[in-house]
Amino acid sequence: MPANWVVETLRAGIAIPAHPLALTDQLKLDDRKQRGLSRYYHAAGAKGLAVGVHTTQFEIRQPKHALLQPVLELAQETIRACDEKQGRKTVLIAGVCGAARQAIEEARLARELGYHLGMISLSALPDLDDRALVEHCRAIAHEIPIFGFYLQTAVGGRKLSVDFWRSLALIPNLIGIKIAPFDRYKTLDVLQAVAESGRGDEIVLYTGNDDNIVLDLLTRYTFRNNDRLQSLRIVGGLLGHWACWTKRAVELLEKCKQTWDQPDVASELLTLAGQVTDCNAALFDAKNDFHGCIPGVHYVLQQQGLLANLHCLDPQVGLSPGQREEINRVRAAYPHLIDDLFVAENRDVWLA
Repeated sequence: MPANWVVETLRAGIAIPAHPLALTDQLKLDDRKQRGLSRYYHAAGAKGLAVGVHTTQFEIRQPKHALLQPVLELAQETIRACDEKQGRKTVLIAGVCGAARQAIEEARLARELGYHLGMISLSALPDLDDRALVEHCRAIAHEIPIFGFYLQTAVGGRKLSVDFWRSLALIPNLIGIKIAPFDRYKTLDVLQAVAESGRGDEIVLYTGNDDNIVLDLLTRYTFRNNDRLQSLRIVGGLLGHWACWTKRAVELLEKCKQTWDQPDVASELLTLAGQVTDCNAALFDAKNDFHGCIPGVHYVLQQQGLLANLHCLDPQVGLSPGQREEINRVRAAYPHLIDDLFVAENRDVWLA
């Protein structure tokens, strides 16, 4: 099990950006920009960071790039230094991918480097049934406490049943679940399974539904289980969307949390929910089946001077036609969701 402070921090509900990958024009790791991004997230108030996940580009694991360990090390070292300077503690989550041998090796590496949890991607296991998938996750949980992950199918995820989530929830070393199928029905499948598992009071739930962030965070979900009414909340976000405009994301999460003990939700937050989704449609390139979801985030960070370019390891990945204009539109339309001034005032320090 992770340290008590890790679990307590996660249960309180925090903003966890999914860390992008900064590359040079030669497609090598840009250490300076990469450190700068980590410092930005820390300064913006994010109390957690996810590294080696989809937004970091799964291709970092390919032998020709061999970037998984350098990227994990750089983020951990940078955040540790920031924590020591500020007297803080940041929850570090490492992405864990691949079939059994690779996934277990990645989990061990993450643990040895000081990461607190491993978030498991099941994209590489499309043919395994529910029981085999749960056993796969159980083996990883022997190496490091785990976060479940429901990744949307448009970017490589697979459909997962209520039975799978119910069984997964019974793994003692499962600490939380990132719910990111971009689908209301599948989101409810996870919530139902956790309620029925009897561990609803233990497992922390985080939204990864970048298309529905605010409503996920505002809603109290109720399920009847064995004649007992079980209430669940999605308490925080682990999001690629929050890899940019992060200071505003932290503030948004706090606004949502302030409503949890109130009988009514302010209508302005429902308006804000639509605005955030509009921003995400542009960032994640929803009109083109999310082809430009990583470059969209890169484009914002480049405009802010935090990235030097829009490069991805896969040369086929780039902004879609019209995506740049869509991002510019939402930036102009919703200045209250943009943290350009905060970045401009601090960028040189982060990149020093």
